[in-house]
Amino acid sequence: MIGKVNWIIENWYFILTALVMVGMAGAVVFNFFSRSSKEQVNAIKKWLLFAVMEAERQMGGGTGQLKLRNVYDMFVGKFPAAAMVISFDTFSSWVDEALKQMREMLEENQNIQKYVGMH
Repeated sequence: MIGKVNWIIENWYFILTALVMVGMAGAVVFNFFSRSSKEQVNAIKKWLLFAVMEAERQMGGGTGQLKLRNVYDMFVGKFPAAAMVISFDTFSSWVDEALKQMREMLEENQNIQKYVGMH
């Protein structure tokens, strides 16, 4: 018993850090799931625009399936609970929407072209 108390006393900052991180993660999850389904989908779609731009920037053209896989892996890491209930077909259609939006943005904005590496 004394050994456990000493361990807690010696490692209180690790315990506190872990509790704060768990609390913050819980708040983010609660905030996301307290939104309506429509708001959750909109948040995911906004994030997908960022993700497809990052994939384009990192992999360039001609790597469509690899980019889709990369974006899906990022999605599963960012939204694990949503990934369990959203079919891959639905996800893929959302990615197509994000790609269309990205292409429109690339046509209109030279800064985005430079960011993605298409200058």
